[in-house]
Amino acid sequence: MPVLNLDDDAKKVMETIEGGGIAVLQLDVAYLVCGNKADAIARIFEAKGRTFEKPNGMLANFEIFEQLLITSDKAKDVTRAVTQDFDLPLSVVAPFRPDAPILAGLEPFAIERSTKAGTQDILLNAGPLANKLAEMSLERGTPVLGSSANRSETGSKFRAEDVDPEVRDAADLIIDYGLCRYHNPIGTSSTIIDLANFEVLRWGVCFDQIADILQRFFDIELAPSPHQSTAA
Repeated sequence: MPVLNLDDDAKKVMETIEGGGIAVLQLDVAYLVCGNKADAIARIFEAKGRTFEKPNGMLANFEIFEQLLITSDKAKDVTRAVTQDFDLPLSVVAPFRPDAPILAGLEPFAIERSTKAGTQDILLNAGPLANKLAEMSLERGTPVLGSSANRSETGSKFRAEDVDPEVRDAADLIIDYGLCRYHNPIGTSSTIIDLANFEVLRWGVCFDQIADILQRFFDIELAPSPHQSTAA
């Protein structure tokens, strides 16, 4: 008998956010607070004390990546190598297609709060539940939009019980899978790379491995981390 019921839990999350609610759940990189409807997105920002200058990201898989983002072939190869060949989590930022089918059902406010200057941040391969949700998201046309489940600037949370009370109280559903795989003492989440120029926007988990892959196979030198990278 499986320890986790990914299908049931992913369905609960999708039904919650499709109904206008907010869900908190475990990713490999940190706990996530997410929604889909405009009111839920607004409540997430309020609960986090987060400025609108910092947009939400989207849970994704490579199919969503190809449908949504406008990138070079090299950027696609880099993303595929990191997230599929080497099975690491990665957030990427790139220009997006406003007419992408995955965005069709979103209210304008939800799109505005989840994009910036014509670009979108998506997180790929962030764990079993995240991957199941990305699959369902694509099937149902329901983007999963959110950010780390913490008050702004307080560091990512790696256990459900450590999620800030304001964020927990805003949630209609909490999926507690225990300690996140890539928990770390400095509270950093996924590494974020701008695919237009391979600039590091955040030095996050697995950065050393990601940097090595890009240098070894693509001759791309990422700027070194200002702090020690965390792999586990």
